[in-house]
Amino acid sequence: MRRVQRPAAPARLKTYLSKKEAVVKAAQQAGRLDIEKTWKSARQTKLLGTTALKLLQGAMGQRERCMYCLDAHGTDIEHFWPKARYPARAFIWANWLLCCTECGRIKGSKFPLAGSGRPLLVNPCAEDPWQHLDFDADTGNLMARYDNASGAPSPKGLATVQALELDQREALSEGYRRTHRRLTDVVENALRGNPVDGAALLAKLLELDDHGLLPWCFHWAGQNEPTFVRLKVDHQAAWHVCAAGVS
Repeated sequence: MRRVQRPAAPARLKTYLSKKEAVVKAAQQAGRLDIEKTWKSARQTKLLGTTALKLLQGAMGQRERCMYCLDAHGTDIEHFWPKARYPARAFIWANWLLCCTECGRIKGSKFPLAGSGRPLLVNPCAEDPWQHLDFDADTGNLMARYDNASGAPSPKGLATVQALELDQREALSEGYRRTHRRLTDVVENALRGNPVDGAALLAKLLELDDHGLLPWCFHWAGQNEPTFVRLKVDHQAAWHVCAAGVS
C-alpha cells in the first residue's frame, strides 16, 4: 500500500455529483431512498462509468492497481465510507477510491470507527499507510506497525489488516514478497559498483516497486535491513537521492 494523490474532479463531474447529493438527501428525508438502485443507475452514466473511473485508474499508473492492495487491477469505484451505511457520502468525490474485485468483496460494508467517530481504516488518499502498517519480508504479509510511543500496535493498522485480510491472502503476500526481493536484488547489484549512481538506482527501484514498498524501505522499518543499511552507511549520497525520491 502507498500514499495516493487523488486527481481533481473536472467541473462537469462536480456539478453532476452535487445534483446527485441533493437527490439522495431529498429521498432520504422522504424515507424512500434506495441507495443501491440510485448508485447503480448513476454508475451506468458516462460520467461515472468512464470519466470518473478513468480518473481514478489514471492516478494508479499504467497498470491501474487497486488503491488498497496494489496487487490487482482496480476495476471499480469504492466508497471509503460505505454507501450502504453512509448513503449521504455516496456521491462525494473525496470518498471514492479505486479497488479490485477481491478487496471490494472482502471490505464490503465493514468500517470500524474509533470512539471519537474517526475512521480506523487507512485511507491511502489521505495519509501515508506506512504510519500504521508494517511489512514482514519473510512472509510477505502486511501487519500493524508497532508504535514505540504507545507500546502497542497501531489501532488503524490492526483495523485495516483485519478489514482487508491483508495477512491472510496468500497470493497477495507472494506478490509483496517478490517485489521486496526484486528491490533488494537491485540494491545489491548497485552496491557492487563504486560509486553508486543514486539517480539510476532510484529510477530502477521506482520501475520495479509494484506494491509501494519503497517508502517502507527508505523511511520505515525496511531501512534497518542489511542491504539497505549498507547503502545508507557506505553510499550516503545515493541513499539520500533515493530517500528523497520516494518520500
